[in-house]
Amino acid sequence: MELNDAVERKLLKHHALHVCVLTTMKARCYREVKGQPYARKEYIGGHPPPKITKFTMGNPSATFRYQLKLVATEAAQIRHNALEAARVAANRFLQEELGESNYCLRVLPYPHVVLRENKLIFGAHADRLQDGMSKAFGKPIGTAARVKPDQPILVVDVNEGSVEVAKEALARGKAKLPIPCKVVESSLD
Repeated sequence: MELNDAVERKLLKHHALHVCVLTTMKARCYREVKGQPYARKEYIGGHPPPKITKFTMGNPSATFRYQLKLVATEAAQIRHNALEAARVAANRFLQEELGESNYCLRVLPYPHVVLRENKLIFGAHADRLQDGMSKAFGKPIGTAARVKPDQPILVVDVNEGSVEVAKEALARGKAKLPIPCKVVESSLD
C-alpha cells in the first residue's frame, strides 16, 4: 500500500510539470483609459454580459431631502464586477440600517466597454500552443464603465436623520472601487 502511494505521488509530481496554466490579467491592467472604447456589441461575437443587472435599489418613488454622491476624482475604467461589489456593499449597509423604503440608491455608469485579453498559456511545452504577439487582438472577457473626473458613480437619496448612514454606505462602496473617490452632499430642497 505504501509503495503504491509513493509511486502515485511521484507520478503526480512528474505530471504537474506538464500541466498548462491559463491565467487572467489583473484588474489594474484595464484601469487606464486608452484609445477608443471597444463597444460595438453587434460586431463582437460572444461578449459576456455585465454582472451588474440592477441599477436602482430602495424606494425610487419617494421624495427625499438630501442627496449624497460618490464622485470619481480621476478618469478610469471600472470593471463590471467592481461596480457590482460596490453596489452590494452600499445596498446591504443601507438595508440593514434604514430599511427598504427609507433610501434610494442608484448606480449611474453602465459598463458598455468590452475588455479583451490575449490569453497566454504558461507551463511546459506551452510555446507550441500559442502565437505570442502575432494575432494578439484577444477575446472578450468582461465589460467596464469609463468614468471621467467629477462624474458620480453611486447616488443615495435619504432624509435628514440618515445622512451619516448614507456616508458610511458610500464609504463601504468606495472601498470596492479601483480609483480614489469623494463623497459630495447636497440638499434637494
